[in-house]
Amino acid sequence: MTLASLLLFAAALFVAAGTPGPSIAALVSRVLSRGIGDVLPFLAAMWVGEAIWLSLAIWGLAQVAESFHWLFLAIKWAGVGYLAFLAWKMWHAPVAAETTVVPERTAPWRMFLAGLAVTLGNPKIMMFYLALLPTLLDLTRVSLFGWAELVATMVLVLMVIDFGWAVAAQGARRLLRSPCAMRIVNRLSATTMAGAAAAIASR
Repeated sequence: MTLASLLLFAAALFVAAGTPGPSIAALVSRVLSRGIGDVLPFLAAMWVGEAIWLSLAIWGLAQVAESFHWLFLAIKWAGVGYLAFLAWKMWHAPVAAETTVVPERTAPWRMFLAGLAVTLGNPKIMMFYLALLPTLLDLTRVSLFGWAELVATMVLVLMVIDFGWAVAAQGARRLLRSPCAMRIVNRLSATTMAGAAAAIASR
């Protein structure tokens, strides 16, 4: 891989991934309701899922995803169900001041599975890579090292984007301390999470 190709790939991914979508909506709403530390497994799973889709696109395995369409459909609906469950919990979350109540934490493995389901349940991610990569390189000649370069570039770009959204949401969360403000945040977060679930379900 040439440096120019990697930079072009990074720039295109930055624009595409930086646009708010269902995964960003789920990320921001979770940070607003529970804090940034609670979403780290969710973020890691999103990056793993993106790496899987990128790898499938690079190695020309789009037909495998088509052959196992039922599996990805099941993953998609599992993700939708879990996001809807999180939305329900956010809507009914306690609104006591943060200084006196420690927010409930979700098990890391549950957050990881939720992030994986959200990402793997969206095959449009792979379609983006399939549309972009042929304009940058010959997919029939990608070496193992070239694949690693692309995956590493992808992870770095997504880390910048996702941590940026998470930090921004965490900053907004600190400004909202009163029970009334927290109730509004919980309801808005629940609505956003439900919207993310609906967006994924409609695809």
